[in-house]
Amino acid sequence: MEIITGTEDFYLEEPTAVAIGKFDGVHVGHRRLLEEILERRQRGLKACVFTFDPAPAVFFGVSDRMELTTREEKRQILELMGVDILIEFPMNRKTTGIPARSFVSELLTDRMNAAFIAAGRDVTFGAGGAGNAALLEEMAKENGYEVRLIDKVCMGGREVSSTYVRETVEKGEMDLVQHLLGIPYMIGGTVSHGRQFGRSLGMPTANLLPPAEKLLPPAGVYFSRVVLSGQRYSAITNIGKKPTVAGGEEPWGVETFIYDLREDISGAQIQVELHDFRRPERKFDSVGMLRDQMEQDLEAGRKYWKII
Repeated sequence: MEIITGTEDFYLEEPTAVAIGKFDGVHVGHRRLLEEILERRQRGLKACVFTFDPAPAVFFGVSDRMELTTREEKRQILELMGVDILIEFPMNRKTTGIPARSFVSELLTDRMNAAFIAAGRDVTFGAGGAGNAALLEEMAKENGYEVRLIDKVCMGGREVSSTYVRETVEKGEMDLVQHLLGIPYMIGGTVSHGRQFGRSLGMPTANLLPPAEKLLPPAGVYFSRVVLSGQRYSAITNIGKKPTVAGGEEPWGVETFIYDLREDISGAQIQVELHDFRRPERKFDSVGMLRDQMEQDLEAGRKYWKII
């Protein structure tokens, strides 16, 4: 996948099918947009995703930076789906002043060579958010592109949105999160050296320190899977601040015990998929009590994953 980032100066020679959106979480609503451009990819167009960096809500200070997907995670998901080109268009004082009509005629049509555009019916763009779905339709014929406006996807009587997914993650309802995303909630990163407390108990863990902007579910133990070098392993994960052994003073970490994998994977890139919540994190009165609980958690994980 070609990634164009941090620049306004680009030009795409081949005709493109463009999906416009924020794509935080790449949930099932986003995937409906992506399906449209990937279908046009089968007809010879380049599948192109256009998004802003940072997101408009972050740039204008109406949202924090807590993200369902980090930049690297989003890139990975889009590439695996088959997107050809990702444009992370810089959001700054200059670009926020682009008139809506110029955004369509100069950016989407001239620079991106858009032959097809997919967007949600609530899409906004251009200075002051003046551009909308109606303008995309109005300018389609004169600019030579086809436009497809996508309705919101609903689940359980509610529209699927990044806000809905975020609320569900914050509640730790990982099964529902998976339905909203279409894939399990993922935390990716490089395995680092931790305190090796688990190893001292014969329960070695792979440790991740997630970026500060990554939205994490409530502290606790989760049944999980780990993706390493294209292989998927059953696992169990603790998210939190390790109050028993670290006093709760360390940054939030992600510690994962991987069943049937005993090699040292320090420095490896992994993705931890969270599938179901087991129990909240708690402080134990002794290391012995923590060890006993960890053994119970591991056994519960074996039953959950049907490991014989």
